Amino acid sequence: MGLPEGFQDRLDPLYFGGLTLYCASRFDQICFKLYASVDQGPSSKHFEDLKHLQPTPAELKKAANWCQTHDVSEEFARCLVEALHALGV
Repeated sequence: MGLPEGFQDRLDPLYFGGLTLYCASRFDQICFKLYASVDQGPSSKHFEDLKHLQPTPAELKKAANWCQTHDVSEEFARCLVEALHALGV
């Protein structure tokens, strides 16, 4: 299933002396949080985290496309539409 396309190119490095930590970009976090929000529901911490990221409608649509590659069930698609509506898309 894999990570969102271009994930590795978007990694954000954080430097701590001789240690470099690579973190998922804001867009990739939107993808992961949308997937987890649909999986765990609108009362989950993931949904709150996603709202705090303030994703644009375009970002949410791209993230939704990625999410659908990970769960192709009709139930997931229905819940994904509900989540997008709750986020104003």
